Amino acid sequence: MPRIDIGAMEWTGGWGYPAPFAGTVAGRMRKRLGNAVGLDQFGVNLTRLEPGAASALRHWHEREDEFVYVLDGELVLVEDGGETVLRAGDAAGFKAGVADGHQLVNRSDRPAHYLEIGARSPVERAHYPDDDLAAVKDERGFRFTHKDGSPYA
Repeated sequence: MPRIDIGAMEWTGGWGYPAPFAGTVAGRMRKRLGNAVGLDQFGVNLTRLEPGAASALRHWHEREDEFVYVLDGELVLVEDGGETVLRAGDAAGFKAGVADGHQLVNRSDRPAHYLEIGARSPVERAHYPDDDLAAVKDERGFRFTHKDGSPYA
């Protein structure tokens, strides 16, 4: 298997959320490790969250499992049932189809790093319980819509 020169990879930002939501993930940067070696069945990212940043809006997936492993720093896992502090060596997983919105938030005063691993289903829908937002992936590609399916302008 090819070695990934992680140090040589650039941190990339952005998520593509529509304008009303984009600020939530400002301060989240990733190195797409799985893409670097051509993985297409699952993704692996090294992710950095700056103080005050969130991993995503609170969400859950219909078809894609997710897993995170904290490398350093401190993150708060926010779910329907409350909040849990995660530190280096802690992990969390999110089973596809479980309607429990989740996100990671860095409420500390220093950056945190974690690995995120997730399935890459060709057809997917993600739900955002706190926001008028849905993510759809199908034969037409990936897009964000309002919950009723109408597109964002």
